[in-house]
Amino acid sequence: MTGRLHVAVVGAGWAGLAAAVEASRCGGRVTLFEMAPAPGGRARGVVSHGTMLDNGMHICIGAYVETLSLMSALGVAESTAFLRMPLTLVDAAGRGLRARAGPPAIAFALAVLRRADWRWRDRLGLLHRAARWQLGGFRCPAEATVADLCNGLSEAVRRDFVELLCVAALNTPMAEASGQVFLRVLQDSLFSGPGSADLLLPRASLSELVPAPALASLARSGVTVRLGHRVDRIERDGPGWRVDDIGVDRVVVAASAIEAARLLSPHAGEWAETAAALRYEPIVTVYARSEGCMLPEPMLALAADAHRPAQFVFDRGQLGGDAGLLAFVVSGAAPWVERGAAATETAVLAQAAAELGPHLAAPLQLARTMVEKRATFACVPRLKRPVMAVGPGLFAAGDYIDGPYPATLEGAVRSGLAAAHAAAR
Repeated sequence: MTGRLHVAVVGAGWAGLAAAVEASRCGGRVTLFEMAPAPGGRARGVVSHGTMLDNGMHICIGAYVETLSLMSALGVAESTAFLRMPLTLVDAAGRGLRARAGPPAIAFALAVLRRADWRWRDRLGLLHRAARWQLGGFRCPAEATVADLCNGLSEAVRRDFVELLCVAALNTPMAEASGQVFLRVLQDSLFSGPGSADLLLPRASLSELVPAPALASLARSGVTVRLGHRVDRIERDGPGWRVDDIGVDRVVVAASAIEAARLLSPHAGEWAETAAALRYEPIVTVYARSEGCMLPEPMLALAADAHRPAQFVFDRGQLGGDAGLLAFVVSGAAPWVERGAAATETAVLAQAAAELGPHLAAPLQLARTMVEKRATFACVPRLKRPVMAVGPGLFAAGDYIDGPYPATLEGAVRSGLAAAHAAAR
């Protein structure tokens, strides 16, 4: 940036933090606003009875190159931040996909061929379908759902692999999820460069991965940070803008879609309508303790259905947390949110007893349940998402901004970086 442009960033989630760090790195004078008392948005740590819990478990993958680059720039070493392991989607009995190190496509094919609990026709059917997706350039009709992509695949493959991957990446049931976005996720993970399909399981609180290091970096750079400040209005101010009482040259609105629509509706009505029209999928995380418990893997797949809510369980004791603390994740959780927290907790404990019984050293005791009702936008076919460029000197960032990815940490970071670069221009 030339002439020390003053850039206001509204929102200190991962997109806003990435935008603020990048705008400052490019030479801008930055003011960062955040309505909450702490940064991180929907991916942050929360202290509960003296224990740091995340407001939702997040699985990162090796293909999150911009997130890893941002963390490196902030001085966060991947080896301390994550447990990196080849793609592993197995249950408590060891059944499932277990890839080995190597080129992702080959490692995936070998993992499928080694899956003994699938019939040979199941394994070959999935590999044949994956080859067709690759030969087709990972493109499909815009209206296709993930379920449409999987027509003809066996029920076992759809249940044990596709549905798990779909809810993990898109947080949307496969009958409703965008086939095109799903294919892009497959392309960038299973069919990309070395290590792209690796799982990166956080060893520390999400706050320690980006939010806290970003705030420290911004403080060293002289950035003004206003936590606990909800921006009331954004107004035109000559050639620039005014954010409440501060005059600036550029504005990056990195708040939630709902908050961004409120702030930007006076300046971009159609943009605000598009943002406000997004519908959401919740995620529920149920934390429970079993003293002395250690699962066979730090993350296990679970058999979710209408009576068993969770798709995954994380052993926080193997990931730098309290020994015996388990985190059960319910993605695409709308039906369970409707039933209520008590019903969800009861069902999770019953599911855990049935699927993890031999590994539970003591009966599970509930610790805390986190409900993110607007965890991600519903990633459906032909979804119209708001664009980054809102108006002259006015930009938007967030995991919901138009792009090839679903609502992920990588999508948020990429969006923030792109908005910062646009502001610089």
